[in-house]
Amino acid sequence: MGFFGFLLLGLIAGAIAKAILPGKQGGGWFITLLLGVVGALLGGFLGGLLFNVNLNEFFSISTWLLAIAGSLIVLLIYGAVSRRKTA
Repeated sequence: MGFFGFLLLGLIAGAIAKAILPGKQGGGWFITLLLGVVGALLGGFLGGLLFNVNLNEFFSISTWLLAIAGSLIVLLIYGAVSRRKTA
């Protein structure tokens, strides 16, 4: 998968993860992009370790599920850290 494909995957996975999580998360589209890309990287890393799957194909369901799962993890961590700073 190319660089721009990976950015698009991260943006969409981050947006889906934000829609799945309840409550209001801060950050705009740029934060969503960053967290989605980091989540996609994390999902790919964990998928490679646990399931021997990686993020090679853009239209593969395993790629999307791993990217969304990684984005959910990153959003949960981001939400815990950002709430702690403001509280």
